[in-house]
Amino acid sequence: MEQQKFEIKNYPEGTEIEFIDLKVTDLNGRMHHLTLPYSDKTLKTLLQDGVGFDGSSYGFKKVENSDMIMKPDLATALIDPFRKAPTLSFLTRIFNTDAANTPYQFDLRKMAESTEKLLPQYGIAASSMWGPEFEFYIFNNARYSSDAQNSFFTIESSEESMGNGYHIANPFDSHDDFRDEATKILQKSGIEVKYHHHEVGNLGQQEIELVFNPLLQTADNISMGKYILHNLAREHGLFLTFMPKPVYQQAGSGLHLHHYLCAGNGRNAFFEQGGYANLNDTALCYIGGVLKHAAALCAFTNPSTNSYKRLVPGVEAPTAINFGQANRASCVRIPRYIKDPQLTRFEYRPPDATANPYIALSAIMMAGLDGVINKIDPRKEGFGPYEADNFDPSIEIKYLPFSITRALLALEKDYAFLLRDSIFSETLVTHWIKIKNDEFNHISNWPSPIEYSLYFDL
Repeated sequence: MEQQKFEIKNYPEGTEIEFIDLKVTDLNGRMHHLTLPYSDKTLKTLLQDGVGFDGSSYGFKKVENSDMIMKPDLATALIDPFRKAPTLSFLTRIFNTDAANTPYQFDLRKMAESTEKLLPQYGIAASSMWGPEFEFYIFNNARYSSDAQNSFFTIESSEESMGNGYHIANPFDSHDDFRDEATKILQKSGIEVKYHHHEVGNLGQQEIELVFNPLLQTADNISMGKYILHNLAREHGLFLTFMPKPVYQQAGSGLHLHHYLCAGNGRNAFFEQGGYANLNDTALCYIGGVLKHAAALCAFTNPSTNSYKRLVPGVEAPTAINFGQANRASCVRIPRYIKDPQLTRFEYRPPDATANPYIALSAIMMAGLDGVINKIDPRKEGFGPYEADNFDPSIEIKYLPFSITRALLALEKDYAFLLRDSIFSETLVTHWIKIKNDEFNHISNWPSPIEYSLYFDL
């Protein structure tokens, strides 16, 4: 391994690597992988020529022209913590099969990297920082089926119903040891953890919050973090889900994103002492852009039908398109507990983990950039600031879409901000709208158990 000029984050001394594993996240956010026997020659060939794969199976290209190439990204090297044989794992970059092997325009990791590069290009900032919160449920058992004669799900939890489970202590927090073990694996894999705890849902809802990193690394950490958590749960015979709303009348699971920009000197580009919540005009206009395009963003940040069972007005779910320091029902919350100017930020609360992180984070930043470039003042737009129970009755509060179809309609009407500098394209947007509409139509054709309860005896 000494001949290779890259760092393996969790390389145990003396490990003799047997396999190379290449990982790709598809358009819907699912991870795929391809494994090759290890040799220095194989790795050198992969770096130079890559390996071919069927891009249509990843949602990237049409079947009639689907050959693509993946190459390992050395910066993502780690020993896969869940393979029995020592396996060197890489995330990848995607290339076309033309003579020059040109980079694929919509390689999702390239999209994330290119989006962040717009910050210095437009003189707004040097980089961005993102701090994601993983919320998820752990069940002791989960069974589900949908076919012509069966449609059901059933879950089992070792936790008792004890009211609000937020930060609940033992003996009611059944999975703190699991979170400890997950944290150790995440840290060894280069994914730093801020803290973990039991969440509000009292039948096994968890939270693990990660530290701040730039856009591409954060999207990588989300993708790999989900991989690690799913595999660890499987090893323990547990059932882990990132579904936004897996349990009726229990708290939903989001993927809250804490976010700020950095200036060229590394200082926080959002901070201004004495401004509202110590935010400057750049921060407010950035927030203005995110809120102005919030309905369209839902098509990427909340792309499942289940997403909208969480985004219900009247509970803690972030559904109001406004901002403030105290109201967790607002899309944008500015944490009041921040004392360090360097960590001055906002939290974008609508996203959930059914989102593809590369697309979702890129889209959020494109909305924020649009706000700064076009000076979209959220106060003039009527987005606040509103604190808890402090809404101006003369202003009509706007809310997020209440279904994926409404979100897709919003995207159809509002996607020009995504096309700046060809980060997104009309082709990608229209393809996304089509596949998500097809998904909705497929789901809506299925009778559900609750419909039997409501209508069977009419």
